[in-house]
Amino acid sequence: MKFSLLRSCVLATGVFAGALCLYSQGTPAKEAEHETQGMPPRATPGDYQAHTQVGSLTLAAEFDGHFVPVPEGTLTNDDFVVVETALFGPADAKLKLSWSDFSIRINGKKVATPSQPYGMVASSLKDPNWIPPESEGDSKSKTKFGSAGGGPNDSSPPPTPKVPIELRRAMTQHTQKASLAEGERPLPQAGLIFFPFSGKAKSIRTVELIYSGPAGQATLELRPE
Repeated sequence: MKFSLLRSCVLATGVFAGALCLYSQGTPAKEAEHETQGMPPRATPGDYQAHTQVGSLTLAAEFDGHFVPVPEGTLTNDDFVVVETALFGPADAKLKLSWSDFSIRINGKKVATPSQPYGMVASSLKDPNWIPPESEGDSKSKTKFGSAGGGPNDSSPPPTPKVPIELRRAMTQHTQKASLAEGERPLPQAGLIFFPFSGKAKSIRTVELIYSGPAGQATLELRPE
């Protein structure tokens, strides 16, 4: 879905900004935790890429690579891979959920990589439909005098465009809401979980999602698409 989050964002409150600051330092903020909502679960576990039993429950998941699928569209990032996960159970079933119950093994790595809170991915989020405005330097570099930088033969890279704070806040807020909810929740529940990985997606040959939590233990093989 083509969109720009900048057009749909609502400015975050000071409390949210403070919570984001705490997350960027690796410290969970209670205010932010209460705002994670997860994603609407799909109709059945079979609607996901893979699923497996965990005790009396069913774990389902889909590997999204460096894409961050939020209900409003799709964001990207370079430093994390994303898994959309869901837990299903019998009627009236509840389960204590936490992103820390998950880890991932990529390309058969001996030690699995633990998941990280959504706030860690915030700084690397990108809206693929955002077109940065032409900077003053770019404008000058196009003149016949080549006045930007060191002149027409200057080979230095152009400055990285600065993402507007409104867009940065909107991307973080949408990612926060789509992340797997925390605490005891009625099932089914679904949401995004994040794992550090800055390599190219095409270098991923095998993916295993590992769950170790209140429901038991399970390993789910996913497709690196």
